Amino acid sequence: MRCIAGVFRALVLAALCQVSTFAAEALKPITVAQGLVNPWSLAFLPDGRLLVTERPGRLRVVERDGTLGAPIGGLPAVAVGGQCGLLDVVLDPKFGDNGIVYFSYAEPAGGGEGGNSTAVARGKLVGNGLTDVRTIFVQKPKVSSSAHCGGRLVFARDGRLFVTLGERFSRKDDAQTLDNHLGKIVRIEPDGKVPPDNPFVGRAGALPEIWSLGHRNVQGAALHPVTGELWESEHGPQGGDEINVIERGKNYGWPLVTFGRNYVIGTRIGEEGPKPGFEQPLKTWVPTSIAPSGMAFLTSDRYPGWQGSLFIGALRGQALVRLTIDGHRVTGEERLLEGLGERIRDVRQGPDGWLYVVTDSSNGRIIRLER
Repeated sequence: MRCIAGVFRALVLAALCQVSTFAAEALKPITVAQGLVNPWSLAFLPDGRLLVTERPGRLRVVERDGTLGAPIGGLPAVAVGGQCGLLDVVLDPKFGDNGIVYFSYAEPAGGGEGGNSTAVARGKLVGNGLTDVRTIFVQKPKVSSSAHCGGRLVFARDGRLFVTLGERFSRKDDAQTLDNHLGKIVRIEPDGKVPPDNPFVGRAGALPEIWSLGHRNVQGAALHPVTGELWESEHGPQGGDEINVIERGKNYGWPLVTFGRNYVIGTRIGEEGPKPGFEQPLKTWVPTSIAPSGMAFLTSDRYPGWQGSLFIGALRGQALVRLTIDGHRVTGEERLLEGLGERIRDVRQGPDGWLYVVTDSSNGRIIRLER
């Protein structure tokens, strides 16, 4: 088994270093579904249908012929506004046995109080509804903000769930303290409990769910297909968008170490680094932000020469970005689908090996990229 893994790793790394043999002009964007309102994420059901979230608070099934189902019932109340609402959706790794779906959303405060926070819930998909819905994680504290909700969900190989959490824009300094979930990536068990090996378990004044800190607004995350590492794409302010590899207990700098600038007058926010105690990004976009969102590694052979590439949706950049990588080094960048003129919110590799992208608009689409 180790030999097989070693051969696979060598093949993938070789693919990462080679010059692309597939012309981007050969891509054929095929509309799978349309008429979605600000779709945010999608997941592939075993029977060939799709689950898709719409930020205004709707979860839908997309039939194999592209027909949109009625909104799925059973969701909790969702606080909708600005960048926040219903966000990511992923299937339980054992979905074939248990039918459980996980989703992230902005949870409104109860009891007439203001504010909201990013939360994660799960439920069993039965017909066109969710049953046994339970919220398993809630970001602390609630904040009166409609920005920087984060919300990406990624299951690790050990079955634990990573959740990315923004610092809600107005609370950037809290990204550096461990007594809150703002500007953090957390790691939880599938039922919401805290894994005993989380880095800050038992530390006084630290929330035990925290896995890493110093983040601004992580809207893309994926596991590396060879190493199993968690990679993420993170919004900077004016410039300073980042790609990072997330390690246990590490600090990724925001707002003390960043390549971004203030919005209004363009002054520095922190230091550019490197600085002891803070992780440097693998890649940054400066001085112009692309506003990176969903991301996926390509493992299929549908696009010759592109195996191992990292694909990232760009909102402001209105493109699908392809990065070639060698270990922890980004070796090249290519912009795809710029002719669509659409904000790319998410990108996923389907079970059929094709890449699927989600466009963020009031008439959003799911597009399959064929050749």
